Amino acid sequence: MRHYEIVFLVHPDQSEQVPAMMERYSDMVASGGGQIHRSEDWGRRRLAYSINDVHKAHYILFNIECSLDVLQEIERNFKFNDSILRHLVVRQNQAISEESQFAKAKAEEDRIEEEKKKSAESRVEAAKEAAAAKEAEAAKVAEAEKQVADVDDAKVSESVAIDDNDESVDKVEEIE
Repeated sequence: MRHYEIVFLVHPDQSEQVPAMMERYSDMVASGGGQIHRSEDWGRRRLAYSINDVHKAHYILFNIECSLDVLQEIERNFKFNDSILRHLVVRQNQAISEESQFAKAKAEEDRIEEEKKKSAESRVEAAKEAAAAKEAEAAKVAEAEKQVADVDDAKVSESVAIDDNDESVDKVEEIE
């Protein structure tokens, strides 16, 4: 059996069918007595040039070991499958099972994107905490102002009561 590297591009409207396609081709290789050494889904990527007015495609990579009959069957399926825009089969001298450079770069991009997302979430949390602290401070200030106003009202009512008492005393003195 020989080793092959297969890359094929799937129409972006058919991206939800990619896992089923990968499983179907994996089953074809396994049923033919072959082996899959590497299987990578590179995701939806921009094309260097348009193919049938399509600007993006879903990229899939397989490194397999199979007989020529199985390879011809896979290529025939590619040919009659309308959702596969292009495919490339390259014979390899040995099995390649390590992660590809493209997959490593995609994993790094995903990691950076995840870090950005976490950073943004932490900034949102910090902003919410700052807003809550401001609200608590505003509530304390409002409570203090209310207490000051209550004290002022008490002093005013006390002074009015004292004034009333003075008038009462004046009236009592007039009466006497």
